[in-house]
Amino acid sequence: MKNIKMKIARVEKDLSQEKLAEIIGASRQTVGMIESGNYNPTIKLCLAICRALGKTLNDIFEEE
Repeated sequence: MKNIKMKIARVEKDLSQEKLAEIIGASRQTVGMIESGNYNPTIKLCLAICRALGKTLNDIFEEE
């Protein structure tokens, strides 16, 4: 399932996939795969993404 909420939050923070990846210690490809729904991140990576985007786990990763 695509993670549109993550992409929207990233764009709102004016971060490229590459810049977000640098902040969270992952590759740009990993960020792209999470956003496209092709990669299920670890809880550690989920928390890093939420911290970088100023969001909660529910804001970004809760399924609707």
